Amino acid sequence: MSDNLEHELAELIIDLCNVEDVAPGDVSFDAPLIGPDSPLGLDSLDAVEVVVTVQKTFGARIGGESSSREVLQSLTTLADFIRREQSERT
Repeated sequence: MSDNLEHELAELIIDLCNVEDVAPGDVSFDAPLIGPDSPLGLDSLDAVEVVVTVQKTFGARIGGESSSREVLQSLTTLADFIRREQSERT
């Protein structure tokens, strides 16, 4: 199933950022991940934690500010980035 990684990321982020009252299955994979429109209520400090954790957990190195903004648009864009990074290493 193609959305297993997105679901895993939702669980990871909800746990990492101590998001309350949101279940991983309730989050649209295309919803904004960071900012006022995020159903998770994540801010820029949460984004830094997500970047560090993604790098440690998946070995996917997210670059400078502009690429991290693109990568962290949604769970879908983040999962797609991780898949690309992992496929380039194999």
